[in-house]
Amino acid sequence: METLAIALLGFFMAGYFVLGGTDIGTGMLLPYLGRDPAERRLVLTSFSPFFLGNEVWLIAAAGVLVGCFPELEGELLSGQFTVVVPLLVGWVVRDMGLWLRGRSGGSVRRAVCDGAVVCGSWAVALTWGWLLAALFTGAPERPASGPVAVLTALAVAALFAAHGLGFAAVRLTGAPFERARRLTGRTGPGPSLVLTTVLMAALPVCAGRGLPLHASAADGATLALLVPVVLTVTPLLVAVQAWVWHTFRHRVTRPSYL
Repeated sequence: METLAIALLGFFMAGYFVLGGTDIGTGMLLPYLGRDPAERRLVLTSFSPFFLGNEVWLIAAAGVLVGCFPELEGELLSGQFTVVVPLLVGWVVRDMGLWLRGRSGGSVRRAVCDGAVVCGSWAVALTWGWLLAALFTGAPERPASGPVAVLTALAVAALFAAHGLGFAAVRLTGAPFERARRLTGRTGPGPSLVLTTVLMAALPVCAGRGLPLHASAADGATLALLVPVVLTVTPLLVAVQAWVWHTFRHRVTRPSYL
């Protein structure tokens, strides 16, 4: 049961980084991809059908962590408190910008919402890098510091941006598509997105290898109750996610309510 719980935690975290990384990375590049309000609406439309579903993967991972690894969860939250807080703030600010943009009248308010999306996306990407720096060094009980933390945070944020760029190149049309395509390199948007997908999935998996997951797992009775429930729900989550991505698989040609 411990091995299944660890596999589920890795699966949900990898799924969040791969799927959630698309909207976070695209939001980071909003000023570059969209040069005017109409283009920015088009860029936001490229990931607006997905971002809430993508966040479900993080919620599922958090549920597995809390239920199956309560000791590690407590250690992470207390030790990484100064990292988790800005991560949550960035998450809330970004989502607030997305939710309020379509309900904000006037160009100034929409610009503020666009700024919230960009700043929140960068905050989420950088703080994930900061958190991963501590996990890579095998010290989840305290935040990473020094040049290693800075370089890791910047590298992870750059990977988020590259992942969002590849996603934008396969979703957008018009001038935003051309800007995204110029930065994907000679390989083209498809191979670029595949490469960043592999790297994004590897990030949480590699970080988790240094955590004492077996030692901090819940007792056998708790795992015997929780793991089968999660295993039962997981195919439904995957099926719903696949249906959403299949439904909105075409390139966007016009803005949505955002």
